[in-house]
Amino acid sequence: MISVKKLKRTFGPIVAVDEISFDVGKGEVLGFLGPNGAGKSTAMKMLACFLTPDSGTATICGHDIIIDPVQARQSMGYLAEHAPAYGEMTVNSFLNFICDARQIRGGARREAIERVVEKCAIKTVFHQTIDTLSKGFTRRVGLAQAIIHDPAVLILDEPTDGLDPNQKYEVRQLIGDMAKDKCIVISTHILDEAEAICSRAIIIARGKILVDDTPAALTKQHGCSLEEVFRKMTKKSA
Repeated sequence: MISVKKLKRTFGPIVAVDEISFDVGKGEVLGFLGPNGAGKSTAMKMLACFLTPDSGTATICGHDIIIDPVQARQSMGYLAEHAPAYGEMTVNSFLNFICDARQIRGGARREAIERVVEKCAIKTVFHQTIDTLSKGFTRRVGLAQAIIHDPAVLILDEPTDGLDPNQKYEVRQLIGDMAKDKCIVISTHILDEAEAICSRAIIIARGKILVDDTPAALTKQHGCSLEEVFRKMTKKSA
């Protein structure tokens, strides 16, 4: 569902993403792991068609992000690291605005909003303005807009950022449930989270992929926790 081929992006002299390639299929949850500045968010923004690559490309459900970005966007849901939202809008009006953008109308709109309100547990704040929400609820509203059109592909940048332990557990459960028939890429700094919900892990540093394997295989191969594997790999590349 996602195929990445030699994707590269620079910012002046800084190579943020350095010709990375990987594929992610249906039913997989890929954990995109790396230290700050490793290139994770830049790579995800390119996949989501928010940044244009300097070279290379990727396809989302067969749609090229450069040649056919509209179809690629329609096939995916994207939660940015600092997901923008309109603070003066209520959660209700914001989700209806997203439905307008996604061309979800009539009964399908009602069903979509009811589904994400329940899945993301935002019923209690449904009529509040977004600028009155806690960081955790704001994050859950961001997740709701990402899944409202039931996309085949999800790209989630730090989806549990700002959530309390109970909320983190609920979002992990939600991702696990959705993974059965979707292709999901998440970035996270929480290594035990990656072990809990990811079927694969890519560790990236200085824009390059250092390793691509299952969390279980990595811990077995290195004889230590995923967190220790992460430290070993990223220190070598520093």
